[in-house]
Amino acid sequence: MTSSPALELHGVSHRFGSTHVLNSINLTAQHGSITALLGPSGGGKTTLLRIIAGLERPQHGSVSIDGVCVASENSWVPPHQRGVALVPQEGALFPHLTVAQNVAFGLTQRKSRETKTRVAEMLELVGLPTSGSLMPSELSGGMQQRVALARALATRPTLVLLDEPFSALDAGLRESLRDQVVTILRAEQVTAVWVTHDQDEALSTADSVAVLLKGNIAQFSDPVSVYHAPTTPEVAEFIGETVSVRGTVGAIGNTVNTSFGDIELLREHASGSVQVMIRPEQFEIVNADSSGARVTGDVVATRYFGHDGTVDVRFADGTMATVRLHARLLPDVGSTVGVVVHGRVLAFDA
Repeated sequence: MTSSPALELHGVSHRFGSTHVLNSINLTAQHGSITALLGPSGGGKTTLLRIIAGLERPQHGSVSIDGVCVASENSWVPPHQRGVALVPQEGALFPHLTVAQNVAFGLTQRKSRETKTRVAEMLELVGLPTSGSLMPSELSGGMQQRVALARALATRPTLVLLDEPFSALDAGLRESLRDQVVTILRAEQVTAVWVTHDQDEALSTADSVAVLLKGNIAQFSDPVSVYHAPTTPEVAEFIGETVSVRGTVGAIGNTVNTSFGDIELLREHASGSVQVMIRPEQFEIVNADSSGARVTGDVVATRYFGHDGTVDVRFADGTMATVRLHARLLPDVGSTVGVVVHGRVLAFDA
């Protein structure tokens, strides 16, 4: 390990034919960190991962791993010499090899005592210490993904790349396995880049989140900032749900006047007309005749999720708002309710 970042991308651009997939991507990952690469399907995430791994050559820009330039217009280091391990979707284990042989596949002396010790360590780490003699077909999907992670970590890579590793699993297993994998990565102090289109996954697992929209890094910051302080309306709308309303910022620039009243701003904005972004959890539903309810609306739909639920409210001007509430507080469809906004909001140019 050097004092350089584990990964540095400078001006990485790529296209397929006339389609620009990546536009001058700059990204840095520090040693021991987990970086989530978050974006919609087809947005270039997997292409960027393949470029880092060496499976695709960038047409412009450079890739450096642990301070060594591995790809640029003038240099190229093949995938097996980069110190990078890739965990693809659905594990991609070799079906004709045992679990132990799969884990040992990237090691140079596969039958040595050192290799057997390392394989045993990795299987212990991923919670499968007695599964070495099994074939991949004898394992569940979650177990196969843990074996794939063990195989990736066995070579002690500088960087581990995970390409939507849990997308094929059901929701319950995906969440539990995700937590296990994060624990393993933290225990091994591994640097990881985790590609996902699942916002909850990115926000709950990563130290940093890079939001990739239309081939550009729209925002790169910690998860809290990405959610609570998005830099553009596009990021705000992609990360979680938002309700957009019109407002006017006064001369001081720290409050905005809306149909819900005057609301404090998270960051100052120049005076004038603005687009205000409000999160569902910032709304409170009250009685329609409540003194604090400057806005009322009709409940058009509710959704029950057990621990909480959401309510769709239509206001008189046709605006729809999704409100997140405790499940026991869900109002009846068709009822008229008052809506109040709590907390500070973001304003963007109208």
